[in-house]
Amino acid sequence: MSRLLPRILLDVQNRGQLAAGMSTYNPKRSQLLSTYKKLGTVAEVFQLNDRESFDRLMADYAGPAAIGHVRYATCGQESVSYSQPFEHVHVKRHKWFSFAFNGQLANYRELEERILAEPDSYLARHTDTEIVLLLISRALSGPHQRPLLDVACEVSSQFDGAYSLVYLDAMGQMMVLRDPLGIKPLCYAVDGGLFAAASESVALLNLGFSPEQIRSLEPGNLVLISNGTLQIERYAASNRRAHCFFEWIYFSNVASTLDGRSVYLARKALGEELAKLETVPLDRDTIVVPVPDTSKAAADGMAYKLGLPCLEGLIRNRFTGRTFIDEKGRRMLKVQLKYTPLREVLEGKRVLLVEDSIVRSTTMRALLRRIYQVGRPKEVHVRVASPPIVAPCFYGIDMSTISELFAPRFIRGGELTEEIAAEMAKDLGCDSLRYLPVKAIARAIGLPADSLCEACITGCYPTAWGQKLYEIAQDRARLGVAGRTYEALPVES
Repeated sequence: MSRLLPRILLDVQNRGQLAAGMSTYNPKRSQLLSTYKKLGTVAEVFQLNDRESFDRLMADYAGPAAIGHVRYATCGQESVSYSQPFEHVHVKRHKWFSFAFNGQLANYRELEERILAEPDSYLARHTDTEIVLLLISRALSGPHQRPLLDVACEVSSQFDGAYSLVYLDAMGQMMVLRDPLGIKPLCYAVDGGLFAAASESVALLNLGFSPEQIRSLEPGNLVLISNGTLQIERYAASNRRAHCFFEWIYFSNVASTLDGRSVYLARKALGEELAKLETVPLDRDTIVVPVPDTSKAAADGMAYKLGLPCLEGLIRNRFTGRTFIDEKGRRMLKVQLKYTPLREVLEGKRVLLVEDSIVRSTTMRALLRRIYQVGRPKEVHVRVASPPIVAPCFYGIDMSTISELFAPRFIRGGELTEEIAAEMAKDLGCDSLRYLPVKAIARAIGLPADSLCEACITGCYPTAWGQKLYEIAQDRARLGVAGRTYEALPVES
């Protein structure tokens, strides 16, 4: 079964490109639990372009159970030691485990300080993943084996934040759990004796499961596989939902379905919402152009509603990766390499350029310069299929400071007016700029607003530590303090 894992990871490569890895269990192997991970893409790490090397690697790590991860760093260093899965070796089989998770603990600095305050305590890595590792190992301590459901209850009670987590131990027990708010997506499927779980449904669909077999794991629930039996249990109370809206507008694969909502249809609906707001003259020289690839569905929806052609005026080099999840220093260069404007499409046209979001504005600035220089359009009007990003994320998207965001320095805590939008457009270098209102997000996704996490567009966070970090981020912005908010957090004693 472990041979299937690189295939699954390849379909969630959009979620992280820094590193990849897996842990496998094999009772016939002296190393019952074995972990392999490296920096690089899934194809690079698992040598997918070299069949002989891939086959050797899969033979070395063969086993009936496996977990895997692709890394997108929101804290910690960009080294292989910070890559997941994290493995904890122990002489007792039930205490020897490996795990990986998607998300971010908003209170990880508080947990770290609490641990380090204990005599002789030490942490090798300053990351929330290390905290999770330690807390799980502590929950497993003691002379007797504890049920994993009890372990999950104890550990999760200390967490504030987002976490979809997979766990595998040297007894062959597997656990998959989703945080009580369901901030990050997680789905699973069962077909006979085969069980698989992933952050996105597209990975399971491409593995051969039918759409009817794929289900979203309910927030606060876990799947436990032990001694050949599968059970689904509730491990934590789930009084509300706070699904990350950014998953639908940008982060997830457009072919995925999250919590019963199609990512493609949500993005198409966002484009239709944009069409309702359009005011520029529409004539035979007006075209809609998406910023590929995540904006294409929104651009299609907008163009259809307006009766305009939606043309590929920008061609993307598919081998450069995603600039948003790339390290900051390389974004500008990669934008220049990533997009090629087509003069034959753009020249002399009034272009409605559709983008899914503007976070730091690095990509948009470089892109607009390229479009004007190479494409020679008559006008470029930027249309953003989301509201302005005005607050940091502390739940797994790497935008943890106010100072790095584009919109706050113009909006300054107030409302987005036509005058402010014009000022922002001038700063970016386009003819006009329009965002969607916050209310449009829930309409497009098809979920109630109070079941979505919209913290980065409203400043209202679904957890206590998220709100606390936002207040700290505001203070740090006023003082001009750099660095990720949660990595330099002063914790009160």
